[in-house]
Amino acid sequence: MSTHFFGEGNIGSPPEYREFPNGNEEPRRLLRLNVYFDNPVPNKDGTFEDRGGFWAPVEVWHTDAEHWSTLYQQRMRVFVYGREERDDWQDSDDKPRHTYKINARSVGILPYRLDAVTMKPKSDSAPAD
Repeated sequence: MSTHFFGEGNIGSPPEYREFPNGNEEPRRLLRLNVYFDNPVPNKDGTFEDRGGFWAPVEVWHTDAEHWSTLYQQRMRVFVYGREERDDWQDSDDKPRHTYKINARSVGILPYRLDAVTMKPKSDSAPAD
């Protein structure tokens, strides 16, 4: 079972990058982010109260996952678009459990808590503007 997901939240721990062998092909790459999706509700005094936030693992499968693992950082604010998926599993007592994760199609960095953004130089092979 899966459903579309759009959410904004904070990365709660350092990104986890892994590679999986894929026979003679290039290895599959996974970048896993642990994100807290909050639900800020404004108070009368101008502050916000979090009501009903949740933690979810966000998985990014892509050839650029290795590069992105150095881009995303703990505490960074991100916008996630993808599919919510349910993983069924059994715990050590053989009790059925399930976890919801986000299989991300894209993860955008929001400008909160950033000091600077550095762009790499445009390559000669890039399309003209």
